[in-house]
Amino acid sequence: EPPYTIHDAVRDKAVVPLLYEGRHVDQTVDQKAIDAWFERVTANLSKEQAHDLKRKFSGQRPLNKALQRIRLIACDIGKHFVDNWQGTPFKAQLVAPDKERALRYKEFLDEFGQVTSEVLISGPDEREGEDDIHAESKESVVRFWKAMMAKYGTEKEYQRQLISGFKHSESPEIIIVVSKLTTGFDAPRNTVLYLCRPMQGHELLQTIARVNRLYDGKDYGYIVDYCGVLQRLDEALDLYGSLAEFEAAEVEGVVTDVSEEVKKLPQRHSDLWDVFKTITNKRDEEAYERFLADEVERIKFYERLRDYGRSLAVALSTVTFIETTSPEKVTKYKANLKFFLTLRAAVRRRYAEAVDFKEYEGKIQKLLDAHVGAGEVTTLTPLVNIFDAAAFAKEIERLETPASKADTIAYRTKATITARMDEDPAFYKKFSTLLEDAIAAFKARRITELEYLRRVQEVRSSVVEHTGDDTPEALRGNEIQRAYFGIVREGLSKDGTAPEVARQLGAELAAGVDAIMWKRRIVNWKQNRDVQNAIRGDVEDLVFELCAKQGVKLGFEELDAMMEQVFVVALRKMPE
Repeated sequence: EPPYTIHDAVRDKAVVPLLYEGRHVDQTVDQKAIDAWFERVTANLSKEQAHDLKRKFSGQRPLNKALQRIRLIACDIGKHFVDNWQGTPFKAQLVAPDKERALRYKEFLDEFGQVTSEVLISGPDEREGEDDIHAESKESVVRFWKAMMAKYGTEKEYQRQLISGFKHSESPEIIIVVSKLTTGFDAPRNTVLYLCRPMQGHELLQTIARVNRLYDGKDYGYIVDYCGVLQRLDEALDLYGSLAEFEAAEVEGVVTDVSEEVKKLPQRHSDLWDVFKTITNKRDEEAYERFLADEVERIKFYERLRDYGRSLAVALSTVTFIETTSPEKVTKYKANLKFFLTLRAAVRRRYAEAVDFKEYEGKIQKLLDAHVGAGEVTTLTPLVNIFDAAAFAKEIERLETPASKADTIAYRTKATITARMDEDPAFYKKFSTLLEDAIAAFKARRITELEYLRRVQEVRSSVVEHTGDDTPEALRGNEIQRAYFGIVREGLSKDGTAPEVARQLGAELAAGVDAIMWKRRIVNWKQNRDVQNAIRGDVEDLVFELCAKQGVKLGFEELDAMMEQVFVVALRKMPE
């Protein structure tokens, strides 16, 4: 049997695929390199934000070239994490060359104050990374270690608390390591790996496996390489090695260069617009909303928007895309994202779809906040209850056309009817049919927008106030008896009983069935088969007795159907 490879695991969705981006920072940083970096990272910032970042970066103490490089990378990492991951459930891991430089990375990340980080290393007397034992025992590392032992007591407790915070708490957002946690460390939220230390072979494969664990909303693990570890990607991964639990797994091609994902963006942008190719006036928002009344088209739209959003999120996180795409095109991509996300929110409200918060968590929400502008896109919120008259009226008022108002009322009422059908099936079926007829008539252009609005307003009013049927006055104040009445009358009518007789019998039976339920009911009766059988027997006797008095013959099939619905109502509405 062939070995189970990492390709098999990605295909089986046991792990997420990995995206790789090389971010070049000159070994010897000069002003030209710093200026080029500033131009790139401030591309999406306002003038004030860009000025603030430049002031923070240039106003510090003079540093030698080696430290300036660490500082530049730290600032780049902080900005990259803030723009793409902060505020999501996802975390990052930074691999430093040695303990002293690990502490420097934290110092500079703290200096910019954008992200929370912690350094997780072993004691200074152990060999770590590339440095020899003597170099490891530098004063800064010894001082840090003493502080950690004073705070946590033992190395074990220090490791436990930092790892627990990284896995389960909001902070640290980035964990900085040298060799610790590059192998055998499993934190599914760990999504981004910042490589600042050269490594190869087995250690490299184990390290990149830290970010391929499954987590809700995680499409990829991201590897951001600052020191050319994977510069020649195909060659570097053209080998065999163990990757987590995958023995002798072939890993060539498991890591995809981020440029491959970015290349998908123009096609996904076209695919999204292609959904609306039949709309002639591309500025007519109402036309888009009406087109999406078709559920099949809505699903297609949501899927293509999701794919477009994912590709755009990846693209905007990369150096290459920002450097090679015209500002006009970037603006267009963002504007289209804003338009379609606003459209999605509008049609979900209009057609009363359940809100899927998962899609708005993670990357898409982050994309909105960082690149479109918080508050500029209508986010999805729970739908207003149609029984909350004031709030629902306010929501309808904000809509611009009679058709959009009518659709919102119709589909929201329809959703309420579906949710409550078991509570009073006869009543809700009647109004469900009236709604379906109105929706179909409007779609076929047999009625005007205003007539459609009038009809659905009437139906909503009847559903909210529970009027519009001919329930006897004596039963109107009793929800359960009202439901029993509807079931019995409908059952009798189907069996050919005259309407007036069916109405009178229905009223008597509704009160009688309710009395039997309350008489027989005991604690936990809903789980007690014996009690339910006794209720069933009593109800059947009553039905046959009252029907006989009226000269009505009821078949066993019709009786069984009525009994099933009666029990559904009782189990739903009566106390335990």
